[in-house]
Amino acid sequence: MRRTDRLFQLIQILRRSRRPITAEAIATELHVSVRSIYRDIADLTSHCVPIRGEAGVGYLLDRRYDMPPLMLTPEELEAAVLGAQWVVERGDAALANAAQDLLSKLTTAVPQILRTFVIEPTLGVPANNSPVRDGIDLAKTRAWIRAGCKLWIRYQDEVGKESERTVWPVMIGYADAVRLLAAWCELRNGFRHFRTDRIIQAKFLEEAHGSNMPDLKRRWEHHMRTTRTSGLPKA
Repeated sequence: MRRTDRLFQLIQILRRSRRPITAEAIATELHVSVRSIYRDIADLTSHCVPIRGEAGVGYLLDRRYDMPPLMLTPEELEAAVLGAQWVVERGDAALANAAQDLLSKLTTAVPQILRTFVIEPTLGVPANNSPVRDGIDLAKTRAWIRAGCKLWIRYQDEVGKESERTVWPVMIGYADAVRLLAAWCELRNGFRHFRTDRIIQAKFLEEAHGSNMPDLKRRWEHHMRTTRTSGLPKA
């Protein structure tokens, strides 16, 4: 177990204990030496964690103390940082900026002993040297998905043929090379997937499609399951 993980678990042990707990008992649970627990306690108190007690008697965490709301485990923090890194490199501009802000907030919000996981991560995402050029405002599209409103798009397929569609947007899929808008297409009377870089023009209609969004998403998920083996229909 890494030391940072052990410090987190030590706080958890103290939080659940109503009476002083000895270093020996903590060491047994964490499978380390008593001397390591003494060092860990000293380290935590130096970071203003209010632990009362002394060696040989037992330790108790001040009941008024609570870990910060963002007291993540190291693995949870690494997962959050890795996801934010991916969005910085692969997301649209609005999401990339939001991911940068998220990393900055994580650095400020997590305890000092965990900041190295944000500032000096051991995981990384390769730089995206071929950014996607979207033909539609994806930030506004996400708002339209949440609002349950229709979109009008002029779309060009893989052979250059153009068509005009009114669609009910369901979800935006992000991949390395392309981004896809999943939507119910009124022209095809079915679910279709549109590459955002092939959308030539888009209008955000004020007309609600009237379908319950959770239900519409479930229908799309069912469509994806049933078409997985036969392949997606063309737009």
